[in-house]
Amino acid sequence: MKQNPFKPALYCKKGSELSLSSPVIIELMREVLSKGVPFRFCAKGWSMTPFIQDGDVICVSPLLHTAPGLGEVVAFTRPETEKLVVHRIIGRHRTDYRIQGDNSVGQVDGLIPKKNILGRVTRVDRKGRKVWLGLGPERFLVAFLSRTKLLSPVRQWIVVLFHHFLRGLL
Repeated sequence: MKQNPFKPALYCKKGSELSLSSPVIIELMREVLSKGVPFRFCAKGWSMTPFIQDGDVICVSPLLHTAPGLGEVVAFTRPETEKLVVHRIIGRHRTDYRIQGDNSVGQVDGLIPKKNILGRVTRVDRKGRKVWLGLGPERFLVAFLSRTKLLSPVRQWIVVLFHHFLRGLL
């Protein structure tokens, strides 16, 4: 059966997809966001685990003349490489933002100028369901724990505690 050329395929052949850091994709994202429309794409990588995982569909919304705030997850391009990254704001220094992945212990992206921030993540879907944790008011606590290098130890402690709790119920 021949596929209709005007109907998008629901799959792509391995190796035929464009990199999210492709200049074409980044420019498309800039254009879409400049029109006030959110941009959705499939996340790649583990630097934001557990809040955003490899394969999650994330929605990046335009900033709309508002500065991103502490704890928000933003899409930005690295100044030195122009690669697209999605990480959390953990601090601010004048007009620049200190940004770090939730699973990137001690690896801060550095100070990112506001002009490199494309938009904020406003929704995360995992396997067709909305992920609630990490984008609400708890984002301030996550940013604090990340900045103080306590996020990973606290996360491990919670996993152990949860595991013991479940074992006690079974």
